[in-house]
Amino acid sequence: MRLYVTVKSLGKRKPVLARQELLLQGTPATLQELITEIVALQVQGLADKQGRGEIIPYLTGSEIHEQGENGKVGFGTVYNSELPDTGEAVAAALLAFEDGLYKVFLEEQECALLEEPLQIQEGDELVFIRFTMLAGRLW
Repeated sequence: MRLYVTVKSLGKRKPVLARQELLLQGTPATLQELITEIVALQVQGLADKQGRGEIIPYLTGSEIHEQGENGKVGFGTVYNSELPDTGEAVAAALLAFEDGLYKVFLEEQECALLEEPLQIQEGDELVFIRFTMLAGRLW
């Protein structure tokens, strides 16, 4: 199943990640299944990225410009060589959702409960909004 995902952070003018295509193996029936599958895909992508190393990393002019638009230019180096545990990552993502650290919208409709059934169709737009905690004093 092909979905389009946008991740936004409320403290930034531009989205952290622009609209990206996401290919899922099946059709998730609930929000919990959707989050689980997306986290598993992201963990697998990180493992793949750690596995392939370039001898001499470089950036093209267009890559520098594109990354500059997102607010950070870098080689995308992963310094932690330890592979993440998919089960722990899924548990952390589900706990973060339950704690209200991010919201999920499917076709502009908020998905509020992990167990609620989803009506996902090919090509739907999925938006994750990450909330930023503020620190400081009020005096």
